[in-house]
Amino acid sequence: MAPPLSRGTCPEAGLDTAELSRIVPELAGFVRPAPGHPWCAGAVVLAGRGRTVALHEALGWAVRYEGYDEDADRGRELPPERWVPARPDTVFDLASLTKLFTARLAAAHLDLDAAVASYIPEFAAAGKEAVTVRQLLDHTSGLRAEAPFYDQPTAAARAALLWDEAPLHPPGTARIYSDLNLIAAQYALERATGRLLDDLVRSDITGPYGMTDTCFNPPPGMLPRIAATEDQRRPWGRLDRGMVHGVVHDENAYAMAGVSGHAGLFSTAWDLALLCRALLDEGGPWPGFEVDQPSFMGELAGRGAVGHTGFTGTSLVLDPASDSFLVLLTNSVHPSRTWREGSAPRAAAATRLARALPAGA
Repeated sequence: MAPPLSRGTCPEAGLDTAELSRIVPELAGFVRPAPGHPWCAGAVVLAGRGRTVALHEALGWAVRYEGYDEDADRGRELPPERWVPARPDTVFDLASLTKLFTARLAAAHLDLDAAVASYIPEFAAAGKEAVTVRQLLDHTSGLRAEAPFYDQPTAAARAALLWDEAPLHPPGTARIYSDLNLIAAQYALERATGRLLDDLVRSDITGPYGMTDTCFNPPPGMLPRIAATEDQRRPWGRLDRGMVHGVVHDENAYAMAGVSGHAGLFSTAWDLALLCRALLDEGGPWPGFEVDQPSFMGELAGRGAVGHTGFTGTSLVLDPASDSFLVLLTNSVHPSRTWREGSAPRAAAATRLARALPAGA
């Protein structure tokens, strides 16, 4: 049986070499310190078309800083001999790319047009009785962006916080991108299947697709390959944890023991390329994906491209029209989320892939 993906050249992938070869030098400009600071400490980028990965390179540093000096707005660098270079197999905290996994599971195991309360009766409180699973996945439930699960002392208290949450708008009338939606989807999945989210991800997605580096709560042996994230402290953070490395960055996911529907997964660019290939092979619909977003898809937007981003500096884009895909993983919150600005590197890389496609693709 042929592997789902193989490394190859731009001509083998039907991509323009000159255009695709500009991605890494342009990314390097975002990794090198600017007059203020770099967009990210390190990055891994992967691009391909069909079953050929034509670009898979790393640049910068997976670990560079030991902390953040908020007064000087500077990272406190480790001694250079302790810097860890990013490698193609560096493992990144995916942040909200986790939502894509939860949405895929929800589409497989739940009736998208059923009320969430049909799976979790407690969810019906505070005016949520009509919210459907589909509204969770497309962020039209009316729920606010997030809630302080990290301040709750027990799992029961965290669940009660969600049950008591009232929509800001009537369900189906407004779109609010919300972590609460995918947390609710997690509760519904676990209630409907009698299985935990990490088990579902492993059995339904990462196992079948051969994604051996993708997991919640990565084991200690993986730590040397994991990119560090943030010197997490108040007031910019919600918890005082110091430099986060090898455990989930998102505070609510951390409070949920590292496994949450909205954040918590770690992965590599190659593993995510395997996911992209599987999704392209299966075709849409694309539950949980953003569609044609120029802010991070660049010139791939407008052709039916789908994708998502993650707060830590991650993103993926699939272009079904050309059978191409792009994965960009960075640690743009290392050493502080205050350095995280916009999506220019994501959009620039996607534009280069768009321009590398043959005419009419």
